[in-house]
Amino acid sequence: MSRVSVAERAKLSALLLRGGLRKLGGRLTGHPLLRWRFLPSKTDRLIIAPQDLRTSDATRAAEIYAGRFAFAGKVVICDGRSPFEIIPPSDEWAVGLLGFGWLRHLRAADSGITRANARALVDEWITLQGSWHTTAWRPDILSRRILSWLCQSPLLLNDADVRFYRRFLRSLGRQVRALKRTAHQTRSGVPKLQALIVLTYATLCMAGQARSLRKASRRLVDELNFQILSDGGHISRNPDALIELLLDLLPLRQAYSSRNVAPPPALLNAIDRMMPMLRFFRHGDGNFAHFNGMGATHPDLLATVLAYDDARGAPLSAAPHSGYQRIENANAVLLMDTGRPPPMAFSQEAHAGCLSFELSSRTQRIIVNCGVPGTNRETWRQVARATAAHSTVTFNDTSSCRFLESPALRKLVFGSPIIGGLSDVRVSRDDRPDGVVLRASHNGYSHHSHIIHHRSVMLTADGGLLEGEDSFELADASKLPDNGSDEFAVRFHLHPSVKANRLTDGHGVMLLMPDRNVWAFNGFENPVEIEESVYLAGADGPRRTVQIVIYGAARKNPRVRWSFAHKTPASHSERVIEEHQPELPL
Repeated sequence: MSRVSVAERAKLSALLLRGGLRKLGGRLTGHPLLRWRFLPSKTDRLIIAPQDLRTSDATRAAEIYAGRFAFAGKVVICDGRSPFEIIPPSDEWAVGLLGFGWLRHLRAADSGITRANARALVDEWITLQGSWHTTAWRPDILSRRILSWLCQSPLLLNDADVRFYRRFLRSLGRQVRALKRTAHQTRSGVPKLQALIVLTYATLCMAGQARSLRKASRRLVDELNFQILSDGGHISRNPDALIELLLDLLPLRQAYSSRNVAPPPALLNAIDRMMPMLRFFRHGDGNFAHFNGMGATHPDLLATVLAYDDARGAPLSAAPHSGYQRIENANAVLLMDTGRPPPMAFSQEAHAGCLSFELSSRTQRIIVNCGVPGTNRETWRQVARATAAHSTVTFNDTSSCRFLESPALRKLVFGSPIIGGLSDVRVSRDDRPDGVVLRASHNGYSHHSHIIHHRSVMLTADGGLLEGEDSFELADASKLPDNGSDEFAVRFHLHPSVKANRLTDGHGVMLLMPDRNVWAFNGFENPVEIEESVYLAGADGPRRTVQIVIYGAARKNPRVRWSFAHKTPASHSERVIEEHQPELPL
């Protein structure tokens, strides 16, 4: 066994041990004899209600009043029953219901009926699940519910009778105490940081919690320093984590000020580092690049967060701690993944997309990664995480990272972390007058194919030409068998709005943008294929698209040159032999 595999096994064993202890702790927490620990401390009032930055929709209040609950692509009609009595159609739906984020839609409607409806639903939950429920009291869901109740307390408590007021506060205090005891059981990453954020909110918003503020702030600061990297990225390498966390951190900063308490400097510094990264991941149309779990960009949420960005400066060109590079020349933007996988405990959503890139021109996205869907993620999760779902090179139909496959072990660690494969990524950048050159390599295929993948790209200063080369270095030629284990596929996934037409020479593809601009792909001496693909990150769900693919064998073809060039209207008269128009949703 190699030293690398020993290290990987040690990390996995530690992760599984922590997962097993969390699971055991969760069972003990739910035992009837131990629930006395969650009896609330005295809380007779709320001092402030934090702002909820997430978008609300008053029209959804009527649906909720009618007993129609729609979350994560699933709709449940209650027919006079409480939604908390119904078996959830999916775990995602249960998270949406039990997190109570939908209260903001009732508050947006702002009527006596919606206030009464909100109080009735909260009262039902307290009666049915307020003592204990396996899913509802999961730390990640518990933290979202506490924050929702705090933010929407004006909706719930204005005009409320004394009985509901006291019942609400007793339940809220009990949940806060439960979260204090179980926050350490939350999955590492965003859920754990959100739990600590919510505990800090509770100490600021609830009477009788002042003595807990220093401890809560200290725990929050420690986790922020650990999870938010020096360049402002998140340790999971998921761009979406920045939006989710800032939606909670920005109002928390204001909550400190509302209580005349100075926010911790680490909180302010984390926000200041994260803000520029929002602009780093954006294409010209405002959407985020699809790396490591990023799905469809919600423009309303992004615009809300960006409104708090006072600097509004140009995006960074490199995020070395997060492992990304950005080139923005003229109207073209290229974003490239040049980082190692996140630590194992934070990699449940991470993708095997090293050296993949996305390319856009003006407001048109050209080359993309497949991303992840907004709903039914479990169906697509492993497909989306595979290297083949990214615009980079695969060898022998395998991914550059290895994922935990055992269903039993997945339950212990809340998912399928990356447990091995890629461990060494090297990158250099050369900013020249005629353009920017990126050179990077990774060893993700060195263990089973004995090949090091190198990728070089250059985007010209006028943004009109992207030249690239993928080269394959034999890590150990003596170990390469003669059974075709060096077969590669260079993939370029196209955005669904792009129409692809293959040229008669079989070495090129014409790409027609929605704005009628034309780009040409050239495979030079390599024949190209156009194959079906799927764009998972569409705002309206997965959509059919196509990908350009170059096949070969590393021994025979150790270098693959390619380019994307913007064409003027008079220069794209080449004859095409195939036309692909992937416009229909799946």
